[in-house]
Amino acid sequence: MTSLPVAAREHVRQEMVADPRVVAAIVSAVHEQVPVYAALDDSRLPEVRAIAAWGLERLLDLWVTDGALEPSDLRRLRGIAAARAADGRPVQAVLRAYRVAATVLTDEIAARAPRLAAADAFALSRMLLTALDTLSEEMTTAYAATDEDLAADRDRALRLLLDDLIAGRHASVGALSDRSTRLGVQLPDPYCLLVAEPVGAERPEMALDAATGLLEALAVPGVPGVPGDEVASSATVRGSRAVLLLPGAAAARAGAVLGARSWRGCAITGESLDRVAVAHRLAADALDTAPAHAHRPGRVLTDADAHVLALLGGHPAAAPDQVARLVLGPLTDPGQRHLMEALTAYIDAGSASAAARVLHLHAQSLRYRLRRIHALTSRDPRDPWQRLTLDIARTIRP
Repeated sequence: MTSLPVAAREHVRQEMVADPRVVAAIVSAVHEQVPVYAALDDSRLPEVRAIAAWGLERLLDLWVTDGALEPSDLRRLRGIAAARAADGRPVQAVLRAYRVAATVLTDEIAARAPRLAAADAFALSRMLLTALDTLSEEMTTAYAATDEDLAADRDRALRLLLDDLIAGRHASVGALSDRSTRLGVQLPDPYCLLVAEPVGAERPEMALDAATGLLEALAVPGVPGVPGDEVASSATVRGSRAVLLLPGAAAARAGAVLGARSWRGCAITGESLDRVAVAHRLAADALDTAPAHAHRPGRVLTDADAHVLALLGGHPAAAPDQVARLVLGPLTDPGQRHLMEALTAYIDAGSASAAARVLHLHAQSLRYRLRRIHALTSRDPRDPWQRLTLDIARTIRP
């Protein structure tokens, strides 16, 4: 059987490039067969599609012309590899994704040229093997160089890692573990994600050194790491706000540190490391929507405040019963029923004296129960904002 003329190969190339289902098939196969890519969120898939579309067109060009990858192609591959290394995507997974894509490409060509001659099949195989070998070498080299650069400037590397966490570019704890291992650090777990800003009407772009200074002020001494590693805190900026990833123990000091600087903030401590993007969105939205009286000196907004505000805004990140548990804490235990009754009577009656009369208690007994509620929930029923969160929680509680 004679080989396809160049015009016939070109026809196959044009047909495949014009058919969006080919790129969709490549992306779908990579998403299904490579676990790291299966874990990517929707915000990362357009980039995968763009790379797949470029790779498809270039490889088909090489098949049609019996050509080889050019210096501009190699530069682009090195750039892609450097970006994936900074993302923390393992090089083995990236190379596997290209192999999966090559298999889909071969199947798609075979479907369009069922009588493919041996010479054309040989040309296709030779082109794919050569291209895969070249991109493997280029990407492995670029990965090693990027890793070396990141290790040389660890503060920058940690900041880039936090930026990627906030953007949702890491969707698995495994990918985070691989990246932190290369940096020789351990991410704090449990962690506190603190989003903070200076108080004032005008909020210019936050300077990185201001965020770094806040990070130093919130350093938690004596946090144990694992042998050979250390627990790493990091800071970055988003517009007028500092974003800090800290050990969970830092949350207890955040209010005092921010109060001394006339800053306000929201500290999220209840999300897992693969949900830092969710934690950041909760905290940022809370700072956007919280009324002025929700911010008190020496206190930062918490997960419970953030979820209540999300609920009030009509876009809850948690189910109502979970919001109720976050706010009420131990008050949901059957053994604390008397405290729930005191809280309900106080909110409904409007004063401790009136609530005491409703419950047939001495006023001092009622006030004692309110102090216990404050101690157990870190929410003072006498504070307007905190009383509102308690009222919402006891109302939506199943």
